[in-house]
Amino acid sequence: MFEELKTHFGKLVSLTPEEFAYVSSHFTSRKFRKHQFLVQQGSPVTHDFFVVKGLLKSSFVNEQGKEHILQLAMEDWWISDYQAYFNQTDATLDITCVEDVEVLCLSLANREKLCSELHRIEHFFRKKSNAGYIALQRRILSFMNQSAAERYHELLQMYPSLAQRLPKTLLASYLGVSRETLSRLSA
Repeated sequence: MFEELKTHFGKLVSLTPEEFAYVSSHFTSRKFRKHQFLVQQGSPVTHDFFVVKGLLKSSFVNEQGKEHILQLAMEDWWISDYQAYFNQTDATLDITCVEDVEVLCLSLANREKLCSELHRIEHFFRKKSNAGYIALQRRILSFMNQSAAERYHELLQMYPSLAQRLPKTLLASYLGVSRETLSRLSA
């Protein structure tokens, strides 16, 4: 499980075997089954999760019972309720397994410790955060400026395997459209 993490870090920073062994010692591995919660609204958020295997969704259910998917995460991606994680407050989102999942978990205390001790780890997380901000901005702008068809085709182009793995109802929710609209778009 840690080989995937080593490869992931290696895309942005160079760590010696000793440094990686030290870094990886701050992570814990967990397995979850399909439909299990990693994070549930109202509960403390103690970890950021690196996805080794599987697919997760971060979502919010409004007062009318409609689910809004904010983020998806598959292999080699990170996911958490970042507001709650960084502020050490209770979750406002649910993070649920769409498939069986294997993750590596990093507590905020361990993240802060690693960042203060190893400049390259701080650099890694800064680069990952920047990429996350960019992705979030793109997603928000797509809802403001693109039609549902354009959002759907962009998703297919950027993440073809993700679209294949998601049930149609979840794909529709992620795109902000009804299941019926998604059926018309994919026809």
